[in-house]
Amino acid sequence: MGKITKYLNQLIVGNVYDNPEILEAYAVSHSVLKIKPKFVAFPESTEDIQKLMRFFNQLALKDIKVSITARGSGLDEGGADIGNGVIISTEKLNHLLEIDSRERLVRVQSGITLKELNTALSVSGLMIPVSDEDNQTIGGLISNYVIDESADKYGGIYKYVERIEVVLANGECLQTSRLKKYAVAKAAVEKSFVGEIYRKISKVIKENEKLIKEIDRDYQNLAGYPGIIDASRRETLDLMPLFFGAQGTLGVISEVILRAVPIPKKPVRIVATFREIESAIRYLDLIKAMKPAKLNLYDLKIVMKAKESGKNLDGVIKRLEDGFVVFATFDEYRNYNLRKVKALVNTFPRSVKFIFEAPENKLTLDEFENSLMNYLNYVKNGERVPILTDFYLPSYNIKNFLGDIKILSDKLKLNLELFGSYANSLYSLRPKFDLEDKDFNKKAATFLKAGAYIINRQGGVLTGGSPEGRLKAVVTNAEMPEAEQMLYTDIKNIFDKNGILNPDVKLGASSKFTLTHFRDSNQPKIMV
Repeated sequence: MGKITKYLNQLIVGNVYDNPEILEAYAVSHSVLKIKPKFVAFPESTEDIQKLMRFFNQLALKDIKVSITARGSGLDEGGADIGNGVIISTEKLNHLLEIDSRERLVRVQSGITLKELNTALSVSGLMIPVSDEDNQTIGGLISNYVIDESADKYGGIYKYVERIEVVLANGECLQTSRLKKYAVAKAAVEKSFVGEIYRKISKVIKENEKLIKEIDRDYQNLAGYPGIIDASRRETLDLMPLFFGAQGTLGVISEVILRAVPIPKKPVRIVATFREIESAIRYLDLIKAMKPAKLNLYDLKIVMKAKESGKNLDGVIKRLEDGFVVFATFDEYRNYNLRKVKALVNTFPRSVKFIFEAPENKLTLDEFENSLMNYLNYVKNGERVPILTDFYLPSYNIKNFLGDIKILSDKLKLNLELFGSYANSLYSLRPKFDLEDKDFNKKAATFLKAGAYIINRQGGVLTGGSPEGRLKAVVTNAEMPEAEQMLYTDIKNIFDKNGILNPDVKLGASSKFTLTHFRDSNQPKIMV
């Protein structure tokens, strides 16, 4: 154990490690990258985080800079939750602190998982309606801000977060709230880092008012800090939106207050298979107008590969060898929507097959829902690494995009099966790569850049459903307009003037560093 590790263990209640086994385990996450840290810390309170941040900030003031990376469950796919300095894991910060069932408010530590929180809320008939992995942390949902597949109906995590507590770079705590003009002025004159942030952010907003109005208000681009457009509203200021998608580059989220909703009814499921994409899109447009809880599109080959692994999916495939599968769920007006969908059946060719949930086909539909996870996990001699994931693609260009990826597939000799949420227009491509192939780095980089090109060519956005991290930043940093990049750089510098908060993520990501830190061994990250 080194001197710094020993000192930090005396400083905090939690633990800090520097032994090789733990460092190796935290050198990887769900991304394709591998970066070994110097320390891994497991704070058990906000105070622990504050002490860690103060210590490394003081080192930075002496020109000894150790990068600080916040990490929840290690599920980020862009490499933002690994780093070569200190990893601050929120695994021990997993407590539900308060619940107000009447007001439907809950206060939690940032490391509590979505499953843990919803299990606790279910006793009161409440939940946070976000469709993400069960072991995703609440802090991770905010920091990595992946738009979930139910966000079109329920609004995503952003809609349910009321306030957050953030430990800033110097160890001070920021507790966000929407402040009126006089309260902002009062906060800005305080002789503290928090006061300095309010003062400088207010100035940045005023100086860039025209530019901020021009930034896309949709979630079609999460690169940079687009939350700045919602920070200032009707002469009020709330710093919280800046932390959605900030990926630990502005501070470490320690506590969160969320507003829950009543648990919806158990959804009813419908699966439809199509030979042609045109028929699938016509059906998708009709279903989307009914506001389903989920509306997903899959290349049929994804289901076929799950069947090859032993899944009983004959009832879904119906002798098709090529085509598309549409999966929809309704949790409101279920019978009414089922009748509406059944009325559409005769308007489609007889080759289109529909499966409406009933007691006799429940197991088949359960297996179908698991087919995507089977496809992602059941890979021999390789791994379906996340390189082109959660990108925005406008519905009207799906057919053209499929034509482009067919050309790309032939050129790169990769099987490219599209899947994603039609409701949110967010999709992914997860071809198999052999990371032990000596040319893997070159192939993966080519796939990233060529894929990003055709996404842009078809009116899409690479960072439409998740921020850039290290991986997507290889493309987005080069394409971001200079004025917008300068705005986001100013925001970053205000919160992190010593450059220690995940400095090589997002705007600070280096193409050379990222592309030389691809993993060189297959170690699939199991999704369940």
